[in-house]
Amino acid sequence: MNNASSEWAESRFPLYTIHSIDSLYGTSNLPVHTIDEEHAVLIAIASGKGTLSIEDQTFELLEGGIVLIPAFTSAVLLMNPRHPLHAYKLTIGTGEPGHALHGDAMVRRSDVASGTSVLFLPCEPVITANVEELYRHRLPEDELRHVKNQILFHQLILELLERQDVSDQAVEQPSMERSIAYLETRFHEKITREQLAAIAGISSSHYSILFKQMTGFSPNEYLSRLRVHRAMELLIGSTATLREIALKVGYKDEFYLSRRFKGQTGASPSRYDRGSSPRTAVMLTPYASHLLLLGLEPVIAIAESSEYIHTESLLQPQTMMFLHTGSSPRQIQSVLLENSIGLIIAARQHLNIHGLTAEQLRAAAPVIEVSWMELGWKEHLRLIAHAVQRSGRAEQWLADFEQEEREARLVVQQTAAAAEVITIVVLRPQQILVYGARNVGYVLYQSLGLNPPNRIRTEMERKKDQFHSVPIALQELSEYAGDRLLVIVYPDAKGSTAHAEAVFQAPEWTSLAAVQQNRVHHLSLDEWIPYNPVSIRLQLHRAVALLTGDQ
Repeated sequence: MNNASSEWAESRFPLYTIHSIDSLYGTSNLPVHTIDEEHAVLIAIASGKGTLSIEDQTFELLEGGIVLIPAFTSAVLLMNPRHPLHAYKLTIGTGEPGHALHGDAMVRRSDVASGTSVLFLPCEPVITANVEELYRHRLPEDELRHVKNQILFHQLILELLERQDVSDQAVEQPSMERSIAYLETRFHEKITREQLAAIAGISSSHYSILFKQMTGFSPNEYLSRLRVHRAMELLIGSTATLREIALKVGYKDEFYLSRRFKGQTGASPSRYDRGSSPRTAVMLTPYASHLLLLGLEPVIAIAESSEYIHTESLLQPQTMMFLHTGSSPRQIQSVLLENSIGLIIAARQHLNIHGLTAEQLRAAAPVIEVSWMELGWKEHLRLIAHAVQRSGRAEQWLADFEQEEREARLVVQQTAAAAEVITIVVLRPQQILVYGARNVGYVLYQSLGLNPPNRIRTEMERKKDQFHSVPIALQELSEYAGDRLLVIVYPDAKGSTAHAEAVFQAPEWTSLAAVQQNRVHHLSLDEWIPYNPVSIRLQLHRAVALLTGDQ
């Protein structure tokens, strides 16, 4: 039952490369340059004046100015007849790290090369000078110059990323944000543009302009999206009538809701089809694993890292995009909209931890909240399967797993471990935990029916699947330590496990019977902590191998 493949694989950011670099002159004979590249393009103005037109946007260019144009964006560069234009065009590409990556690893989105917004900086002489130097040395005469070019190019990328970050922060306008937050939380009430403008402290006409700049929608369009998406959530997760749903989301009756619903989705509420595999985003990777198990690949995973489940029995992500939880709510909302997300699956606890709310994301798509700590992994799977209409597939998987559990329990009950008290000790940098009914505790105590310490058993009986762990002091170890110890160590922020070594050298540890009798098993954090169906199944296999001596 041992699975040899690694469960976790981490993705990497791409490598930035110079795809091409050119010098552009605007003269009376050639006053116009058309730009239409499949890569991001940086235009740096060395001298003169001109304009750059991108769709309905026009940028006035002066010496030292730069414009970063997204990939696949058509632009027209026009010279000023009185001030002949000289510009450099740097085309920025990306490549996979190649041999540095595991075969199943994934490449993350590049903010510079894969962004969708134009970055215009009217006066950046340092960046312009760096582009000019790259052009002058575009054919390096030796390796020393080549390395200098690489350093110069990546310094330029760093400066662009820093300018993008400052630009994103500048967009956040607290007064406007307060008004939008008010709309997001009070959308079911009667709200006027004048009310929202008063909250923002500006005129109602100017408010509409700023609102659309920040969200891409008019206030009325935004309000309609919030109401219709909330109606979708209620259609999926409740048994309320259409009239009840209409009143809950702020419409006077079901007929008005139906008109708005059809206008936005193309279908009436009664014909709303959530079984057509909507483009889905998830908050944190455990819920991505649930969807992959159900045969659906999320379009976006909002996560702290880009780790994902890797096992031969699971469909591997092919195009899933990772969006860092540190992104601002408006940045996340923008990416969700750009990728036409039709459903977001998240736990309110996870959203709150990262400074987000369901209300902030609802304008992009309906948000199905699947509570994390209040439910066990089986209920997580059932709720997610219900949301995407794959309940039959989920129940079949659970039935197969429960058969595996019965078989594994029969095997383990024939070993010495069946009569032992087994304690799961998790050592964090500032904390010692004894685990209960979740993570590896689920497999040991519920799947295999092994014996936890008495205090842990009492908490499990009282809190069921909600009992995660109990923090203890080093001096309390003897009160929880059983005949066998399973130990998992979390490294600190620097990757050090010195805190664990201090515990292992302490007399409170060395005096334990399990330690003296060499009944201590050190388990991998990545293999035994993940809490989702696929990981639980793998942990069941590993536990049987461990306790029968096959590992």
